[in-house]
Amino acid sequence: MLAVLPLVLASASPRRAELLRSAGVPFVQCAGECDETAHAGEHPIKLARRLAETKARACPMPGHLRLGADTVVWLDGSAAAMGKPCGRDHALSLLQALSGRMHHVTTAWALVDDRNVEIHEVTTRVFMRSLARGEIERYLATDEWRDKAGGYGIQGAAAGFVTHIEGSYTNVVGLPLSEVVVRLRGRGVVT
Repeated sequence: MLAVLPLVLASASPRRAELLRSAGVPFVQCAGECDETAHAGEHPIKLARRLAETKARACPMPGHLRLGADTVVWLDGSAAAMGKPCGRDHALSLLQALSGRMHHVTTAWALVDDRNVEIHEVTTRVFMRSLARGEIERYLATDEWRDKAGGYGIQGAAAGFVTHIEGSYTNVVGLPLSEVVVRLRGRGVVT
């Protein structure tokens, strides 16, 4: 009987790693280099799908199943993902744009092995209450916004900004865990 090699999480994200550990998924972590720049006119979901696959392929580990993921935040009517803030002022403008509005959080995830590629995505609708500038400033002082799509992390202090969601909570954190576990079970990675 062949031993199942561990899953490779192609991400440096501590949130994705924590989610997989919480579900009892055995994995090793590898974060390859990946240019996350959107192509001109690229829809946020298409961007997330492309980057998920690119990240999985950026960890060349023959014989292993690699999981790449990318999370994007976007507004209806916008042709572009909001991205991760490049600085405090950018984070402020992102949160001001999300204040009092519904937005989408899409996480695409790719499973790549030596022969196959499968890519999926999950989108959650997130409803954020109107935010006063002072509370945004206090949030930005925590530095929790760094390296987070849309400039916030729902699992931290920004949870108080969200009135409700429609869809997967773990998707907003960075990985739609239930959907991923089902596919990993089908691959024999988890029982």
